[in-house]
Amino acid sequence: MLNSRVREHVQTSLQGIAKKAIESKKYRFCDLYRMINRISLMDAWLDINRSAASGVDKITTKEYEKNLVENIIDLEKRLKEKRYKAKLVRRVYIPKEKGKFRPLGIPALEDKLVQLAAAKILMTIFEQDFLSCSYGYRPKIGALDAVKDITKSLMTGKFGYIVEADIKGFFDNLNHDWLVKMIELRINDNAFIRLIRKWLRAGILDGNKVIHPTTGTPQGGIISPVLSNIYLHYVLDLWFTKVIKPKSDGQAYLCRYADDFVCAFQYKREAEIFYKELDKRLKKFDLVLSKEKTRVISFSRFRKEEQTSFDFLGFEFRWKVSRSGQDIIRRKTSKKKFKQALSRFTEWIKMYRNKRKTWIFKRLNMKLRGYYNYYGIIGNIKSLLKYFNGVMRLLFKWLNRRSQRKSYNYKGFRELCNHFKVLRPRIVEKSVSAFA
Repeated sequence: MLNSRVREHVQTSLQGIAKKAIESKKYRFCDLYRMINRISLMDAWLDINRSAASGVDKITTKEYEKNLVENIIDLEKRLKEKRYKAKLVRRVYIPKEKGKFRPLGIPALEDKLVQLAAAKILMTIFEQDFLSCSYGYRPKIGALDAVKDITKSLMTGKFGYIVEADIKGFFDNLNHDWLVKMIELRINDNAFIRLIRKWLRAGILDGNKVIHPTTGTPQGGIISPVLSNIYLHYVLDLWFTKVIKPKSDGQAYLCRYADDFVCAFQYKREAEIFYKELDKRLKKFDLVLSKEKTRVISFSRFRKEEQTSFDFLGFEFRWKVSRSGQDIIRRKTSKKKFKQALSRFTEWIKMYRNKRKTWIFKRLNMKLRGYYNYYGIIGNIKSLLKYFNGVMRLLFKWLNRRSQRKSYNYKGFRELCNHFKVLRPRIVEKSVSAFA
């Protein structure tokens, strides 16, 4: 009952902000800092990930919850009296392809709570300004919506060229001063701005070394997604919509998910001009294009013989002719993401092969369901089958290494999979509107 009242109170406050943001695109909000109080902090607590890793203070959600009300009241008091200090962000590394690692920042639990309360306010305001070409880290839309939109737009539009772009180290190079200027276009609250600056400047604990960043926002931080979206909204989305498109003689299109984006143009000349202008535009805001991952390619239904394709959000896009003779864009799992998925599964089954079979197959089905839910789009069944067969081969191999003696032949393995009802590949995309 208490939780529902907390949620209702916060939602009512945010709805008022959203209404004002819609009514006046130039309105600057004041007195937002006071909205980060025990009610909004308790609301943030309801949304916090209970299983997430702890920060530098090693305080877990389980420990914090023992005296939750007292802890929230104390945190609110420190915020009111301006005694709140952001703790160091603990840096961890997660493996990427080719032996590389991606750094992630893990804030302390109380920092997560305050960041989440502030992020909800920021998102409510700027969600009214974000453009339809932006899909990442936004409510009720996601990567598959972007995949569907880019498919439909390319199939129905008069596009012949694609600009694939990659921003090198975006989260590490985001300029703090530029970001604050962008936020201040909508927010006139010094205390709230100072709070954001605290998180941007919070030291990073990397092993035994403390790093004091002058640029960037840690990947993994609760507030980082909305801050990155605000930055690229002004740097890329508005610029493309208000400057690039009006200057283009042909059609121009942008689709962005977080810092990954693809642009399409009708004419090669305009695609090449945009490529050059994009480099200048990003440099103005201290961002750099990854030259080896940025290119202009031909992508037209009239030049299918060139067999050009591009990757976006884990899918490869390529023009094909359907069985009925229609020109369509075929989407399949990209080679890079396919290899990564099998590599991750290999590491997982090697680590957990000695667990009870009930435990293994329950989590196997969870992994398969998640994979199908993302990659199970129309036209991608061959890739799903290829992944499923690869997983089955790995499962057969490592279950037979649970002991020195081989446990299963192929017949016994199939019976085992049938017993545990291993999920078969399936297409989950229902709508065919992307191909209309």
